[in-house]
Amino acid sequence: MAVNISERAASEVKTIIQQQNLPENTYLRVGVKGGGCSGFSYTLDLTDSVGENDEVFDVHGVKVICDSKSYLYLNGVAVDFKDEVMGRGFVFNNPNASHTCGCGSSFSA
Repeated sequence: MAVNISERAASEVKTIIQQQNLPENTYLRVGVKGGGCSGFSYTLDLTDSVGENDEVFDVHGVKVICDSKSYLYLNGVAVDFKDEVMGRGFVFNNPNASHTCGCGSSFSA
């Protein structure tokens, strides 16, 4: 399995990279950190550095990286992008989460 992003999310990432004039070797870093109302929070960041313990994926033309500790919680996660009346942003569907909060930005495993 891997960290997967939808075509819509990939398109949004490419748009952000282009709008911010970031270099072509920019990666989308997907990770988790302690905190949030359920124990862990998702993180997304754009970076040009890859660590030696990072997992690297190419998904719909976007280079996605995930550190090995976060990958334990994110293996199989799907990241999508929603642009709806009630809000706009990236959303996570994590099959490893035993509980998610109402806002969808944190989880417990």
